[in-house]
Amino acid sequence: MAHVNFFPNGTTTRISSDLYRLIQIMTLRHLLLITILAAIVALPDIQAQSATTETLWKTLAKITYKKEYDDFLGFKIDKPVFSPEIKALDGKEVTVKGFIIPVEGYKGHKEFIFSAFPYSMCFFCGGAGPESVMEVTAIEPIEYSAESVTLKGKLHLNADDVNKLMFALSEARLVK
Repeated sequence: MAHVNFFPNGTTTRISSDLYRLIQIMTLRHLLLITILAAIVALPDIQAQSATTETLWKTLAKITYKKEYDDFLGFKIDKPVFSPEIKALDGKEVTVKGFIIPVEGYKGHKEFIFSAFPYSMCFFCGGAGPESVMEVTAIEPIEYSAESVTLKGKLHLNADDVNKLMFALSEARLVK
């Protein structure tokens, strides 16, 4: 026989050891079931976060261009036409994984170019399109790394200023 406290006031009752083991097993099964259910409920959020990080560059690639005369430059240029998916991201906080591209003229570690591809394959080296890079303004300095890093910040679209990239990430911070 086992003594078990079933009541908050400390009252004990005698039950058989077989019943006590059954209660322990059932309690463990319930805990396991609750843990599994909690994981299943959280799974869509986890998948959405990783999908957002992995597919953001693919979404940003859904862009077309139209030829338009630029008065300042004096000739026709390709102006970006953002898809509805891209427009929906304007001003929203996004998480993006990519590579820091060291470019002269940008102010140290708070302002830099971020690319979907490593330096050797980025837009500036001729290996990718302009939709694969963005200007970044970080809250805190971010050290250069040749490895990919993940950033979180507000995405902004630019279809008008030819002196800037099409995409910018403001208030950026490194995701650890």
